[in-house]
Amino acid sequence: METRLWWRLSSGRALGVLNGMLLEYDKSTLAPLGLVLPAEELLGKIIVVADSGVEECIIDYDMIGEEGDEQQDCEEYQEREQAVLVHGVDNDSFTVIQPNEDGSYWRKIVRNKIARMKERRREKAAMKYAIEILGVEEGKAMSEVISTWGPYTSTRGNAL
Repeated sequence: METRLWWRLSSGRALGVLNGMLLEYDKSTLAPLGLVLPAEELLGKIIVVADSGVEECIIDYDMIGEEGDEQQDCEEYQEREQAVLVHGVDNDSFTVIQPNEDGSYWRKIVRNKIARMKERRREKAAMKYAIEILGVEEGKAMSEVISTWGPYTSTRGNAL
């Protein structure tokens, strides 16, 4: 029997593992949209979704519309920013799965300053997770955390 795992992100996007591959699915129909990571890159790995954004602007949907709502300063935020992390069982390597500008995880590469800042926050979330939760040394965590944009681990040399 094949492993089937699902993650529904705060943005409503759905990621799932089927036949050893990490796929993105349509949030309403759960029809597959495309490959995020192939089976070879997931073999023996653990997938984690960690919050990585501006914590004071996390929206509590149960409190919307109540008196004294303190979320008015954060109205432009519609969801929590999250990092999708993949790491080895022995905590030896960390990969941050970077979303596209539109929030999807299918592999197009278009980056601007805001996108790079969000990517850096996700990488910091991966390092924090590795250090605080998994007990990895800080220096090792810094050198072992990498980002991926589909088949690429860098945007160097790619036409953007």
